Amino acid sequence: MNKKTVKDIDLKGKKVLVRCDFNVPMDENQNITNNARIVGAIPTIKYLLENECKIILCSHLGRPKGEFKPEFSLEPVAKELSKLLGQEVIMSKDVIGNDTKTKAENLKPGEILLLENVRFHKEETENDLEFAKELASLAEVYVNDAFGTTHRAHSSTAGVANFLPAVSGFLIEKELKYLGNAVSNPERPFVAILGGSKVSDKIGVINNLLDKVDTLIIGGGMAYTFLKAQGYEIGNSICELDKLDLAKELMEKAEQKGVKFMLPVDTKVGKEFKQDTESKTVKSSEIPEGWEGLDIGEETIKLYSEELEKAKTVVWNGPLGVFEFDQFAVGTNAIAKKLAEIDATTIIGGGDSAAAVAKAGLGDKMTHISTGGGASLEFLEGKELPGIECLMDK
Repeated sequence: MNKKTVKDIDLKGKKVLVRCDFNVPMDENQNITNNARIVGAIPTIKYLLENECKIILCSHLGRPKGEFKPEFSLEPVAKELSKLLGQEVIMSKDVIGNDTKTKAENLKPGEILLLENVRFHKEETENDLEFAKELASLAEVYVNDAFGTTHRAHSSTAGVANFLPAVSGFLIEKELKYLGNAVSNPERPFVAILGGSKVSDKIGVINNLLDKVDTLIIGGGMAYTFLKAQGYEIGNSICELDKLDLAKELMEKAEQKGVKFMLPVDTKVGKEFKQDTESKTVKSSEIPEGWEGLDIGEETIKLYSEELEKAKTVVWNGPLGVFEFDQFAVGTNAIAKKLAEIDATTIIGGGDSAAAVAKAGLGDKMTHISTGGGASLEFLEGKELPGIECLMDK
């Protein structure tokens, strides 16, 4: 929380290296299908332009595994960014090669250079210090504005901070403000909604949040592990049999802490895992053999909605059903709609939950949608994020 931002140092006319998160989805013709992450970087870039900085942007895209692959080039990003900013973004042909060095050297105040995909070098993900040093040598100041990669200790997210004064951009500042306040100083009642398929992915989060929340609402595939741990029949529903004892422990911990632990009371089940499968709604404690739970039922939606109406802070991570299939997206959409209506701080923890909210067309009704699924999860777990740890303290 207590990290310096671009506003805390003098940047006038400086050459600034900015780590952005331009890992955007593209179709097979290299057309960007969602530019939200590029749009998210613009406030920081504009601030640097106002300060007559020479701006060098870098990012990864996809997983090229340390070699050049044309389909992972950042060229489409340079075009999109040029369009959004109304000025040319110069593209370099490499990351730390001659083309980059020449173009970086010749940058004038107010000009922007975008480096090629940093993951074309295997040294990036290895957090190789020599590579980080080369990258840092292009600039005088380092700005990290890629929240979605702050949980990774890579050369461009953490390594370069060994060689340059390092501060955050506005995007990271905003993430830390909302996620940080939710975890350390929430307005109460504080409710967390956790979905997704596996308990194992969320153990750390559940454990950490049980010390902080008033109510924990569980949905998605991981609910069946908790239901099974209570001795109920769950049919063919997804279940982590090796996590049953842990599920019991977490429910006991909730009871000891006085945290309301809510599981689905009814479940929409399907015969098979597909869009048009036969479906019906049953009690969560009586899922018939040969059927699998794929969404929360109407009764559960009602109970969860009533709980959310009392909330003052809500953090949501993970869908409550198989939201990719329309007939099993009902629960996730109903809860998204409820969050759009209530008078509370609503924080959506990136990833699938953000996708679900966007799909329901309710993005602008939430207080904050995190740009990093994995990073926001680790933040909610209470873990230190290397890409934030490395920034200068205020």
